[in-house]
Amino acid sequence: MRADDIRPDLAIETLAVHAGQEPDEATGAVAPPIYQTSTYQQDGVGRPRRGYDYARTVNPTRDRLQRAVAALEGGGEGIAFASGSAATAAIAELAAPGSEIVVGDDVYGGTYRYLERVRRPNGVEPRYVDLAGDPDALWEALTERTQLVWFETPTNPLLKVIDIAATARTVRERYGDRPDRPLIVVDNTFATPVLQRPLDLGADLVFHSATKYLAGHSDTVLGVAVTRDPAIAERLRFLQNAMGGVPGPFDCFLVLRGLRTLHLRVERHVANATAIAHFLADRPDVAWVSHPGLVAGPHAHPHAPATGQMSGGGGMVSFRPAAGGARGRTAAERATAIAEATRIFTLAESLGGVESLIEIPARMTHASVAGSPLEVPDELIRLSVGIEAIGDLIADLANALDAS
Repeated sequence: MRADDIRPDLAIETLAVHAGQEPDEATGAVAPPIYQTSTYQQDGVGRPRRGYDYARTVNPTRDRLQRAVAALEGGGEGIAFASGSAATAAIAELAAPGSEIVVGDDVYGGTYRYLERVRRPNGVEPRYVDLAGDPDALWEALTERTQLVWFETPTNPLLKVIDIAATARTVRERYGDRPDRPLIVVDNTFATPVLQRPLDLGADLVFHSATKYLAGHSDTVLGVAVTRDPAIAERLRFLQNAMGGVPGPFDCFLVLRGLRTLHLRVERHVANATAIAHFLADRPDVAWVSHPGLVAGPHAHPHAPATGQMSGGGGMVSFRPAAGGARGRTAAERATAIAEATRIFTLAESLGGVESLIEIPARMTHASVAGSPLEVPDELIRLSVGIEAIGDLIADLANALDAS
């Protein structure tokens, strides 16, 4: 398949295999080469061949990755960065000093840290709002200084679901067709474009920590943003080059390779996570379970109406054990004991790999929100459910819960 054969109407399964993965133009190699170079020979002074002058600015392997993720998100332009945090930093630069960013009140700890400790001292005010709760909260939070509305869905780590289309409608009703209306920024890391496409629902910009599901094998660090707005894309490309936070060619290759099985992996992640959520919901020693695929019972997800924007509940599960257990521990003590007792679930930060991971957000990924309004409970456990046999995963959690 050639690059000009990639069309938005193709199924995402086809796009995952072929977008950005077209045979090499020079040799026809089905697996395109990795352009592991820092610079390029020019045809004359100031005449780079096909625009390739310096690898921080442009690289063929990075071009392929950017094109692939843009296709998966339904079109537009992709801009890749050295990490999800580098993408966060570049996107946050779209808010000028003196402006405000309305932020969902449950976000990755690194996002909170960057907004609070880098952008706030530089004159940008983040304001944290429960965008999944009161439908009027966003309207009341918007002001003439708001330049970005920024949120994750599902959120990290509580797995709230925010209605992207409703958020977009609110912003457009509040500001009309004004060219200076706030931009809607959606972190789609947890859902992936397999389960939801924020740009189709009214977002202006979508981004991923491609370290997670897009790469899928816990072997690289990378971020990527996609937009259909040429002006936003131009600005982000400038920041990509000027700030220098670009991914290396081999990292781009690893994500490209991961994308080819993304749809298959996500299907298994969702099936396993849904089964684990039901298993946890049936345990009397579990006080709270969050998974968008739970639509009935005492642990039914509270934002089920918004889950229509997703074609599955995702591969993440968060839960809180009840106090007590086999040793009469507090809920927080039990959480630690459970996280340290699993044998198939690996105690580690990150998510979205083929292997299952378990962590305590309050002491690991979200330690930076301690003492803030975004602080998460000490007893909260976050699971990244992998693609192993579901019977083995449930038995591993059951053993850890029983022993705690």
